[in-house]
Amino acid sequence: MKILIIEDNRDLVQVLAEGFGENGFAVDSAYDGEEGLAKGKGTDYDCLIVDIMLPGMDGFQMVEKLREEGKDTPIIMLTAKDTVDDRVEGLNRGADDYLVKPFDFRELIARVHALIRRRSEQKRPLLKCGPLVLDPVARECRVGDDIVPLRRREFDILELLMRYENQVFTRDRVIAHVWQKEYDGTSNVVDVHVKYLRDKLRPFNLDTVVITVRGVGYKVSCPEYD
Repeated sequence: MKILIIEDNRDLVQVLAEGFGENGFAVDSAYDGEEGLAKGKGTDYDCLIVDIMLPGMDGFQMVEKLREEGKDTPIIMLTAKDTVDDRVEGLNRGADDYLVKPFDFRELIARVHALIRRRSEQKRPLLKCGPLVLDPVARECRVGDDIVPLRRREFDILELLMRYENQVFTRDRVIAHVWQKEYDGTSNVVDVHVKYLRDKLRPFNLDTVVITVRGVGYKVSCPEYD
């Protein structure tokens, strides 16, 4: 999961980034409204954490512009002002939740998880590759009525490649998305997990959907399927 923190207090950004990183999130940051808007428009994040009092474009304006661009990313607004008017304005501009400073990090991460879960349940996107169907919410892999028992990393690699069919991912990019800070430095860790993944897809004649691009990395190429 990937989040964007838009906050001009760099010390707070660092603390939040470390906390979310320890909980398995990839974290980007921006320190003013313009930078936050550009990153929010250009990248698909699972959640945005936006301070209201930002240099230049404030959080209200930034959120409103994101919504005008059609971005439906869940947004939590942070503020030191605990007034009903501020909360109402934030929600009316397009925020999904509101948290007053100072706050307990446990509450913030619980709210982030709740928003991401709610969005996933609403969309529940199924990824399909020929007869292979991946449900990222239920973390279930199926071929017809058969469940393919994938371990965590195998599932994450397959999900990443299926989301971007025919896009080649280097081993370093796979590690950055799947392992993040948990990478132990093993040079062939991606190759090993791809082998395990192919072994589990082989009984369904689907081991060839994960293609090795020599000297580069891996991609998924889906067969035609009626």
